[in-house]
Amino acid sequence: MQYDRLTKGIAVVFAALTAVLTVVGLLSSPAVLFLALMFGASTYLMYYHLSGKMAASVYERVEQRAATDARGARRGDGRGGFGAGPREEWEPPRDGRARRTAERVRQERARRQGARRGRQQARQRVAQSSGPTPAEAYDRLDLSPGADESTVKQAYRERVKETHPDTDSGSEREFKRVQAAYETLTDD
Repeated sequence: MQYDRLTKGIAVVFAALTAVLTVVGLLSSPAVLFLALMFGASTYLMYYHLSGKMAASVYERVEQRAATDARGARRGDGRGGFGAGPREEWEPPRDGRARRTAERVRQERARRQGARRGRQQARQRVAQSSGPTPAEAYDRLDLSPGADESTVKQAYRERVKETHPDTDSGSEREFKRVQAAYETLTDD
């Protein structure tokens, strides 16, 4: 970038001011520490910009929002836009450092997403295995196996009225067991 040297110089000055103001704040007035905090935050943002991480993050988010699937339909959160599609013609800055940083950031995000997917799959396995089996669910709702969905709903409503914790004969434990049975037997 054309202003790298200037930005580095300003960052060094801000870092020095942060150090001086921190010492002064510790020795004299805690109010000066707030000013030191502001200079410290500015120094960090300049460092983040100079390292190339900020640009890589911005470009990656833009690319993710504009990505399309195989049919050409936009993926993502479903929010509209003004026709911003993928930018195949875009190339990252020619500076090797920025490119390496952008690649490192992409790899780190991919690693985190893989770990997150693994945790989600483990939670799903636990959630699936923690509920009652269909046979147990039918038994909890006092139904014969193979009952249709409307029968299951009606039995569920009756059992919920009996077991709800707000009633005299109800218990929270049994109420939760009835709910789990219903969730096992329906798609809701």
